[in-house]
Amino acid sequence: MVYYFTSTVIGPPATIYVGKDKTENEELIKYGWDEDFHADNLSSAHIYLRLETGQSWENISKELVEDCAQLTKANSIEGNKRDNVTVIYTPWSNLKKDGSMAIGQVGFHDPKKTKRILLPTRINATINRLSKTRSEIPPPDSSAHLLEARTAHHASLRKATNEALQKRKKEEARVAKERREEKVRKESAWEELYGEERVREEGKANNEEGWDSDEFM
Repeated sequence: MVYYFTSTVIGPPATIYVGKDKTENEELIKYGWDEDFHADNLSSAHIYLRLETGQSWENISKELVEDCAQLTKANSIEGNKRDNVTVIYTPWSNLKKDGSMAIGQVGFHDPKKTKRILLPTRINATINRLSKTRSEIPPPDSSAHLLEARTAHHASLRKATNEALQKRKKEEARVAKERREEKVRKESAWEELYGEERVREEGKANNEEGWDSDEFM
């Protein structure tokens, strides 16, 4: 079972989701492409935040981070009972998973590429607000939905990248054309200017050598 929540502390609203148990956490790890929140040094669910295109895990609003962290704490059996719980978060791409790890367990490729938030206590108002938005997708549809969402996301990224590339190429072609045209205009102006000057100089030289047009009449 994958549970989906909607956080309205920012606009547009953000999608947050979590697996029901450690087995489904594996599915989230496998099909992830978002940000991962996890209670530090405690067993907890992995909370994922679906960012909008162009957003970065490094500039998530404080309010949205707190929503995700509160859900993380609430989905930790031990952490939910404690005060002063530290929640750690990182990009999905920084999650490390190998065969030596237990189901649902992860590490980090780069421990420095993480951030932490300290929660002094559980805020019931936050959990209640998020719980009212909860929807769920049971297995095996949950796995198919995660895969479909990731595939669509990657397709959207490729499309945006290709569009940006085509736009850049078009702009480069326009600039190159303008430069060629400007070069031709300058060359034509120089030829016209120096062409007239050359005719005047040649005429002056002929007169100085004693040429008289009347001699040919």
